[in-house]
Amino acid sequence: MSRPEVAAAPAPRPEAGAPSAWDRWRRRLTYPVLVANLIGQIGIVVTGGAVRLTGSGLGCSTWPQCEPGQFAPVLHEAMTYHPVVEFGNRTLTGVLGVLAVATALVVWFDRDRSRSYRWLGLAPLAGVVAQALIGGVVVLLHLHPAWVSLHFLVSMALVAVSTLLVHRGREGDGPRVPVVGALPWRLAPVLAALLVVVLTLGVITTGAGPHSGDEEVGYRIALDPYLVARVHAAAVWLFVAVLAALLVLNRRGPAALRRRGWVMVALVLLQGVIGYVQVATDLPVLLVLLHMLGAALLAAGTTRYLLGFRSRA
Repeated sequence: MSRPEVAAAPAPRPEAGAPSAWDRWRRRLTYPVLVANLIGQIGIVVTGGAVRLTGSGLGCSTWPQCEPGQFAPVLHEAMTYHPVVEFGNRTLTGVLGVLAVATALVVWFDRDRSRSYRWLGLAPLAGVVAQALIGGVVVLLHLHPAWVSLHFLVSMALVAVSTLLVHRGREGDGPRVPVVGALPWRLAPVLAALLVVVLTLGVITTGAGPHSGDEEVGYRIALDPYLVARVHAAAVWLFVAVLAALLVLNRRGPAALRRRGWVMVALVLLQGVIGYVQVATDLPVLLVLLHMLGAALLAAGTTRYLLGFRSRA
């Protein structure tokens, strides 16, 4: 008799619910992409400040092209560095756009996370598009200081949102549970509101001063720059007072929160020193640029500090 044939063993099936290759790569890339987006948002503040402070705001005479019929500066013997500085900032905007798209992809397709977190992942992309449009208006209106100020404030908002995304990428979607006392919890939004006031007064001060826009544009915000600077300084001191109260109230809080508090102290001290020195030395370009970088770092640091007031499972 012939031996019965043995049926071949079925191929093993993938485990139910096992992540696909795309999901595995997305999870690995999520945190690096979110951090890169945050760094890019801070970097664009620096390059945008360089455009403003070197008087390169009209280095490209039109938008979205640099010159009529040309997307890049035309090299010639009489060319100055202004078109290169302006075009470099526009190029970084393109890089930031790629990072914003990558952020949207890795966050939106994370089906295991809450809908609010996934919608938040689209915010950098929407912000980059808005900034590109505002930048175009700034050029077309010949660097009106009000629009230049709006350009900067939107960048600060994007830095804060990007910091929130980095934080949310590593926490759960459970309900927010305070890890501080009732009084610090109530003071947290006060500190956030004061930061908005400080940043707004800062851009008004700059718009009223010699770095309001392009070197060839004579108009500024029609306010006394020294008076506005004093009001700005008063708001900063109020911000410092609330921060000091929070540091004292949270002195027995979680270790991570205390460490972030010391980072805030360092950032505020650095900004304060730069701010007073730049006024005393007639606003040298390098110090003003460092002050703008410090503002972006302070926006990120304050967001990170206040997020430490609660935890999510």
